[in-house]
Amino acid sequence: MRALLFCLLGLMMASPDAAFAQIKLQTKPANPNETRYFTAIDGLMDGDADVILKETRQGKTVTSAVLDVCYPATKGSERKDRFVANLAVNGQNMTGATQSLVDKLPVTVKLIRKPTGDTFEFKGEIGVGQRVTEVNSSDNSDLGEKEFLDSQTTDDGIAPAPKDFTEVSPESIGVRVKLGAAQDFLKALKGQDLEVALSSLAVGCDALRAGEQTISISVDPDRAAALIAKFKQQPGVVAVGWTNGIVDMDRAIRISAADWRDGDKLNKDKLAAAMAGVLARTLAAKSSSSSWNANTGTLKLTFKRPSQLYPALDLTETVEVTALVSADKPGGSDRLMLWIGNPVISTADESTGAKLNLSDESSADEEGEQKDDNGSIDALTKEFNGQRWDSDKYVWK
Repeated sequence: MRALLFCLLGLMMASPDAAFAQIKLQTKPANPNETRYFTAIDGLMDGDADVILKETRQGKTVTSAVLDVCYPATKGSERKDRFVANLAVNGQNMTGATQSLVDKLPVTVKLIRKPTGDTFEFKGEIGVGQRVTEVNSSDNSDLGEKEFLDSQTTDDGIAPAPKDFTEVSPESIGVRVKLGAAQDFLKALKGQDLEVALSSLAVGCDALRAGEQTISISVDPDRAAALIAKFKQQPGVVAVGWTNGIVDMDRAIRISAADWRDGDKLNKDKLAAAMAGVLARTLAAKSSSSSWNANTGTLKLTFKRPSQLYPALDLTETVEVTALVSADKPGGSDRLMLWIGNPVISTADESTGAKLNLSDESSADEEGEQKDDNGSIDALTKEFNGQRWDSDKYVWK
């Protein structure tokens, strides 16, 4: 033992810097800082708040905290406001003051945080303007930084250059734009032949936190590529491309384009007439009308047939079928993709003389259910010598 000690002493005397370096490398901070997150605190803003509480801890002691709360600007409203408050930590007490980001309302935070075994309890109050919310929330679990970041990952589904239209829809464009530029971008769309999804106008919590909003636009597929190129040059646009839309690949057909084009233009009248003829047979109905939507490029086919619900009343069923036709990939192709929507059926008294007024009491869920189209997709595939999409093998068959 003595000999070993002398050897170690000799090594340290011979190279004191190396020995010190070894000791230094082996020394670890007693209580390294750790970041933890709470992504739910019950009760805030009538339970409608989206909450992120970020804590920096040294061991079990909280050294700093930031409370990020996104909530309806008014009760029941889809419009959101948000505040981010840096909290002073004094033992179990967390306090802070700030201003909401949208409506500029004064915000005060007074919380008491208590560990309760493996979870945490929060009590106190949060004031936003004249509105005060009592906080009494128990059984709150925290997350590590990796878990939190994984839970916050979002995908807006925008594809700037898709190889084809099997994962994105040819008429649907997504534009991610900075919040400060969104108003001017939307105003510039007025008067253009396109449609903006109403739901995409609402600035949600994810958008407020990211500082960017995704606008969903439907346009004629023939004009989509040019519009995407134009949007790329707009101020504040972060990303733009095709995204999810109305096309469901289970109801899509791929056909040769040669028979349905005059030069490089789609012969819409010829195509609509051919589709109407097939659907009139499968739906056992008479073709009533067809029209192309100038904004979205969709085709609406309308058919009429006697209702079998109560034959003696001589009621009429109106069957509407929406379709979309485009090249099967961006940049043009010798193939067309034809999508057929589910039939939408309504019933009315269209007989001569006095009419029976009818009300449809179907629920929204029932209306959304797939209607029987009597093999219309298969019949169109056969008529157009087309291909159906194989969702299992991910190929046209």
